[in-house]
Amino acid sequence: MATSPSSPARTGLLQSLANIRRDEAAAVAVAALFFFCVLTALMLLRPVRDALGMAQGMDQVRWLFVGTAVVTLAVNPVFAWLAARLRRFPLLGATYGFFAIGLATFWALLQFAPGAIGERSGQAFYVWFSVFNLFATMVFWALLAERFDADQGKRLFAPISVGGTLGAIFGPWLTSRLAEAVGTPALLLVASGFLLAALMLAWWLLRLLPDRKAASTSERDAPVGGSAWAGLRAVVRSPYLAGIAGYVLLMTVMATFIYFTRLQMVAEVAGDTDARAAVLGNIDMWTQIAVLALQVTLTGRLIQRFGLGIALALLPVATAVGFVGLAAYGSFVVLIVLEAGNRAMQRGITRPAREALFTVLDREDTYKAKAAIDTFVYRGGDVLGAQVEGLLGRLGFALGGLVGVVVPLAFAWTALGLWLGRAHARHAAPAAAPPLPPPAASHRRTRGAAAPLQDSP
Repeated sequence: MATSPSSPARTGLLQSLANIRRDEAAAVAVAALFFFCVLTALMLLRPVRDALGMAQGMDQVRWLFVGTAVVTLAVNPVFAWLAARLRRFPLLGATYGFFAIGLATFWALLQFAPGAIGERSGQAFYVWFSVFNLFATMVFWALLAERFDADQGKRLFAPISVGGTLGAIFGPWLTSRLAEAVGTPALLLVASGFLLAALMLAWWLLRLLPDRKAASTSERDAPVGGSAWAGLRAVVRSPYLAGIAGYVLLMTVMATFIYFTRLQMVAEVAGDTDARAAVLGNIDMWTQIAVLALQVTLTGRLIQRFGLGIALALLPVATAVGFVGLAAYGSFVVLIVLEAGNRAMQRGITRPAREALFTVLDREDTYKAKAAIDTFVYRGGDVLGAQVEGLLGRLGFALGGLVGVVVPLAFAWTALGLWLGRAHARHAAPAAAPPLPPPAASHRRTRGAAAPLQDSP
């Protein structure tokens, strides 16, 4: 599957639109459909999650962020332990199957024991879904980072992301149509069905894409081995991985600022859970349409022409500009523009670029270090952002005070994105030249493509 960039096997349409070669087209299509199912399930339920979280006020949501971070930290070593011992498809099956069963369980409680559903169960669903949200997407991108090389990541992750964006549009559209018509419980079963479809597509994708990081055919899809805490240790030891973690932390802090601003404004215009779910679903749908437009017209060409560093730096700049505009005008319309722009940049440009950073890692770090960054570090940014936003509110600072925090952080965030782009280019070049060492070699002495990541920048 990992073909040379000079391969002549190309189709005119695919090449002109997304630089996809003929022998890559099937894998890209399956991966995009896979991502469509995952994002449909997630975005279908996200408005429900947010509406339930808002039921007890903004302070309760901030504490739910803390609970989510704690649960995410607890789940990380469990996932790493499974990755060390399961082959690839059983690992994917355990992840998506577990969450599908969880959705069916919540549906059964809502359907057959509504008296047992109360404030605590709504909080439990909020935390459970927030953990599920991160692991479902992390596993998808970890599989792609393992199977595509650095060149393919820069070329193909953007068109694959279009599938996820279509799912992120379709999911909220379903929510806005079904939330008040059939009620919340039915949405859980629909989302569970999409997860099972995603699992079947994952099996198909594994058949299409050989493991390029395996030394032999017999070792393809083998468990990655190592310890349950290897991912967190790798993030601490590697400047490159620590840089990715820092970028993700700043990104989630900023996103959390936008999130709480949105919840507060929605609470003022919608009074009950179903109405709020419908409003949030419509907001998600229209912002994802902006994401799709950006992905189709700009993302792939921008990454290939200017590199990952510029692609990673665009989101911090756009976020800072958006917050300044929100502070100046302060209307609900401006908030929607800010969120649409932020999410369009994040999903349309930043996400494919950020996932391409992981293509130079070895197999263990592709799953374990990535899991630590995309789940625990991500939720840590949520907690930090929620607490800072809450503190500013208690001190009486309005949006102007928030902007005073956002702009300096955006400068640091931009510089980190540019540095990561240069670091990826340095590590991708030597990683492409020599063959990977056999896994039988000492993991601590030789880390294959990830070995340069341990060097100081």
